[in-house]
Amino acid sequence: MLWQSYHTVTSLESALQLLAQHRAAARVIAGGTDLLIELERKIRKGVSVLIDITRLPGMADITLDEHGWVHIAPLVTHNQVAGSALIRQYALPLAQASWEVGAPQIRNRATVAGNLITASPANDTITPLMALNAQVTLRSATASRTVPLSAFYTGVRRNVMQADELLTDIAFPALPDSAKGIFIKVGLRKAQAISVIDVAVIVEFNPDQTISCARITMGAVAPTIIHSLAAEAYLQGKALTPETIREAAQFAAQSAKPIGDIRGTADYRTEMIEVTVRRALEAIQKGDTQGWMPDTPVMLWGEHHGNPASRLAENWLSDEHPAIEVVINGKKLTVNSGHEKTLLRWLREDLGLTGTKEGCAEGECGACTVWLDGAAVMSCLVPAPRAHHTEIVTVEGLANGEELHPLQSAFIEHAAVQCGYCTPGLLMSGAKMMEECGQADRWQCQQAITGNLCRCTGYYKILSAMQSAANPQA
Repeated sequence: MLWQSYHTVTSLESALQLLAQHRAAARVIAGGTDLLIELERKIRKGVSVLIDITRLPGMADITLDEHGWVHIAPLVTHNQVAGSALIRQYALPLAQASWEVGAPQIRNRATVAGNLITASPANDTITPLMALNAQVTLRSATASRTVPLSAFYTGVRRNVMQADELLTDIAFPALPDSAKGIFIKVGLRKAQAISVIDVAVIVEFNPDQTISCARITMGAVAPTIIHSLAAEAYLQGKALTPETIREAAQFAAQSAKPIGDIRGTADYRTEMIEVTVRRALEAIQKGDTQGWMPDTPVMLWGEHHGNPASRLAENWLSDEHPAIEVVINGKKLTVNSGHEKTLLRWLREDLGLTGTKEGCAEGECGACTVWLDGAAVMSCLVPAPRAHHTEIVTVEGLANGEELHPLQSAFIEHAAVQCGYCTPGLLMSGAKMMEECGQADRWQCQQAITGNLCRCTGYYKILSAMQSAANPQA
């Protein structure tokens, strides 16, 4: 049993009252991509109550206020940030960092607020938000306070939040036209990778193209995200010349105090800070800050863009309402078990839908991919009670009766099925890409399956099958 009670709330006040009542025994769950792993591994001891806030109205908005501040509500996911025209215009480094998080299935669930709260120095979105001079609003049942993000962290995976507080807003000043910024991440692979180091650089220019202000923040090189104060001070008043860029990058490397671990040695991290800051400043100097982020990322998020398809009329407590009412593969079901499980295990053990596979149970392999209200998600990182009043599609529901989905047929035609264990997840990701993109090129096919590992290592035929299905007239 991963938890004892699961509350789905319909108002912020209800969530705050439950936090006040249960305090350290309770955890708020939105994306849950970190929390469920911690509960599974017994890292979060003493937690028995989960408070699901994903059905709260108005909590997944990105807005620009009349004072020029951007606000990100607590349920905004990384995909929603990556796909936001407002964020791209006024905070491009944050959009880039959000797109670097995990894979599409993770980004459809994981929230930026959760990324901040987890407080790992390798978490991607903290670095650009620190460079953007962000602040967070924390609310309890009795009070509200605003904390600069620079004062939010007290160490590795530690922050100033109290047990009865909920993060309700992330805000920062929109970047002016005179500012340019970029986020660059160094990982061991291009997707599903924790940062070895990451850097956000924002430079504001005077009319004569000298620098009025520079902000250089660095992740995974200290217990918390840090500024390179020496590099920032050095750049002020100067033009971005090759010599200036080289000196600033050296100052940034000197500011880092990294450790060595399985992802990289301390010396390597220090060297890569210098290289990455130099590359960031060169990109800004050339006006080429888009990086490798595409104009239209593959989201796999369905028509609701990762939001719930429906709201609940009243609070729902699994202890008092044992029935999970759900539509699965087009059939309405009422299930009176499995409230304490993940969606993956509930589908397999309680409903007998064994096509969805458990490969890693920590959101790394994608074998458990299903569609939740139209969005592709890792079912191992979704609580089963979250299925109440939703629509779910598993690989068993991909075909239309006896007629296979075009992607299933293409997998057979191109011999893309190897051992077969990863195939259900690949099909679910690929089919959602076809629905979203229509005709897709090889790059889009690759992006669609960045969250799906094939342990037989044969991606060539898989990609050929996907391209064939997505481009039947080619």
